[in-house]
Order: sequence, then C-alpha cells, then structure tokens
Amino acid sequence: MSAVDYRAEARADKAAVAEQRRQDAAAAEERRAARQLADDERAARLAAQQAADKARRKEEKASWRREKLTPQNVYRTGTLSLVVASGLASLPAQVMHFVEISPMLLPLPLALEGAAWVMAAGVAFADARQLAARVRWLLRTFVVAAASFAASINYGYGTHLDGLTPVQQTTAGVGLAAVTLLGPLLFEIRQWVSTLAADEGETPDARARRRHARLRRRHHRSVAKTAGRLLSAAPVDSLTEEDAWEMAWEIEQGADEPGMTPDLVARRVTRTAAYQAAEHTTRNSKKKGWFGRKRSTSDLRETSGPFPAPVEAESAAEHASASAPAEAEQVGRSAVVNLPKPVPVGFLKSTLTLKPVTARPARPARALAAESTRPARRVTHRVPDSARTRRPTRTLDQLLTEARTKTADWSTAGLTAEAIRRELGTGAARARQLRDTLHAERTTAATAGEAV
Repeated sequence: MSAVDYRAEARADKAAVAEQRRQDAAAAEERRAARQLADDERAARLAAQQAADKARRKEEKASWRREKLTPQNVYRTGTLSLVVASGLASLPAQVMHFVEISPMLLPLPLALEGAAWVMAAGVAFADARQLAARVRWLLRTFVVAAASFAASINYGYGTHLDGLTPVQQTTAGVGLAAVTLLGPLLFEIRQWVSTLAADEGETPDARARRRHARLRRRHHRSVAKTAGRLLSAAPVDSLTEEDAWEMAWEIEQGADEPGMTPDLVARRVTRTAAYQAAEHTTRNSKKKGWFGRKRSTSDLRETSGPFPAPVEAESAAEHASASAPAEAEQVGRSAVVNLPKPVPVGFLKSTLTLKPVTARPARPARALAAESTRPARRVTHRVPDSARTRRPTRTLDQLLTEARTKTADWSTAGLTAEAIRRELGTGAARARQLRDTLHAERTTAATAGEAV
C-alpha cells in the first residue's frame, strides 16, 4: 500500500469517526430534548393538578362556609356559646357561696344549675314533639324558678364581696344576677325562633289550614268540643274532621249548613221577605222616579158591598199631617176608596202601621235611697301609687346623720344592717352602706385614741 492510499484511508477513517460522533451527539441531543420535553410536560401536568386541587380546596372551603356560616347556624352556635359562657360565669359564685356555708353543700349549686338547664332542654323536647302548651309552660315555670333562685344567690354573693366599694359591690351583684338569668333567657329565645322558623318551612296551604283550624276552634269552642268527642267515639279513619264538624254544628246550632244559626236564618228570611215586598210594591206602582210622590188610582177596581169601617187608632192624630184619613163615597151600587196620600220612606224600612196600639201603663217613679248618716267606709283595696302621698326621700347624708344620733349608744356587735334598717325605716342596700360607714368611723376613732 502506497503512502497516498494510506493517508486517504486514514482521512476516511477520521471522517467516519467524526460523522459517527456527530450522529451520536445529535442522537444524544434528541434524547435530551425528549427527556426535557417529557419533564416539562410532567411539570405542566403537576402544576395543572396542583391548580385544580387548590381550586377544589377553595371551593370546598367556600361551600363549607356557605353551609356552616349561615345566619341560622351562626345564631344557633353563638347562642349556645353565650349559654355556656353564662353557666361558667354564674356557677363559681354559687359554689363559693355554698362552700362558705358548708363543704357538704358543694353538690347543691351543680344540682340547681343542672335543674334549670334540664328543664330548658325539656321545653325544647316538648316543642319538637308538639306537646300540650300546659306542659311547656310548666317546664318554663321550673326554669324561671331555678334561674331566679340562682340569680338571687349570686346577687347576694356579689354585694358582699370584700375589698370593694358599695357601688362596686352593687355592680358585681347585679352583673352576676344578670348573667345567671341571661343563659336561660337566650336559650328560650333561641327555642322560640327555631319554632317559628320550623313553622315557616311548611307550605302556604298547610299554614292556611292550620290557621283556619285554630281560629275555628277559638271562635266555636262548643262545636269543636262536640266534634272532638264525635271523632273519639267513631272508629279510626271512619269519620273525617269535616264530617264531624258538620255533624257537631248541626247538633249545637240546629242548622245543617256550617256557619248558619237560627238567628241568622231568621234574619235572612226577614230581610228576604222585606226585600221582596219592597220590590213588588215598586214594580206594580206607577211612580214618577224611584220614590215618586204622585200615585195613580185608576187601576184600582171598584168594590161593592159594605163599606170598610174607618180605622180609629191612637196614632192617627200623630200622622194627620202626613196623610189624610181614608174616605168612602157611594156612587150608585159601587164605592170608590180614596187612598191616603203616600209618604216617601227609606229603602227597606217598614211603613207606619194603622193598627190599634195598646197604651202602655206609665212606670211608677223609683224611690231614691235616703242618705246614710254613717261615716264613709275607708278604702279596703290597694290604693294606686298615683293616689298615695309621697314620702320625702332622704339623702345618704341625712340618713347618716340620723344613724349617728340613734346608734351612738349601740355596741359594735349590735350595729348590724338589719337593726339599722328597722330603726331608720330605710332599704337594705342603704342600711348596709350606713353600717359600713359607721363601722369605719368607729374603727378610725378607736385607732386615733390608741395612738394618743
């Protein structure tokens, strides 16, 4: 092999190697690009999945808020939270009050609070089962009694706290009593609102039927009672409420049409007869206008025979100016009756009758009672506040001055709020304030004497 051929073959080998390297590099680039594309697609899918998951979680949170944070749920949950807070605020004061008396009385405040809340839950149960109103009001009475007793205990405990001024003691007592009554009151209002909301959920037809049944029972109690007895006496589903009501109405009122009574039937018959008579008179008379004053007698037939007797009545003189008396004239064998001049009257009003009227005897004058010489009786009933003489209201300084004067010779042990209240005739709160002030003055005076 010549050197030229060798060099040519070497160049060819180098070129083949370079081409192979280029192809390998291109293939590697293609694989890298494919891997990058796959990675990008996977990252895009993951990002889309994360965005979808985020949107789904956001929608779930919004749906949860729409379902849970409705005004109804917020009101119910908030009311229960306030009720729990009220119980937690009122219970410690009761526990401290009874434990100070005796540790054996520790279960008493728990039983008192528990009775109030159990009775309140009983009211809710009675409303859910639609029990009789007397059951619910009986339970409410127990709730009010227990809550009021607990409030009085908390008020007394708050007004006797040590280290506070009288105003602070009164504020503490009123606050403890108010928070004790607040829990049962909020629970009762919550139950009342829930009952009204449940009633609003029924259909308008059902609500109208229920309202109609309630009004019918209230307006016709005897008929409702008889209908209830008929339903209880009949077999189950053999008599409907409407049929029982119709039967009870006929039994109680005597009319086969519900709503009608003998009085209404008589009034209807009377009014119908009066209307028909007025309509017949108006139709057969030839008048000028609806209530004309001229009346024609040309259509009257002549009568023969004995003449009608004149009418003599006590009221004839009273109506002489309004109408002339009837006169009869004889013409041959016939007579023509001259009718009195008609007088216009109101619509559907009965005309004045010319029948004899029996005179009524005069009533004897009543004798007046002789005046009594006995002194007037004093008032035995409770006099209203507006009629009472108001007692002058004494200020705290006046009461304190009077208390210093009247209790100057009292011992410190006998200087109690009850004794001061009875001596001065004031309230318990003012008596306690005066007791504390007098004790403080005596303590200050004793300390100053020892220092001297």
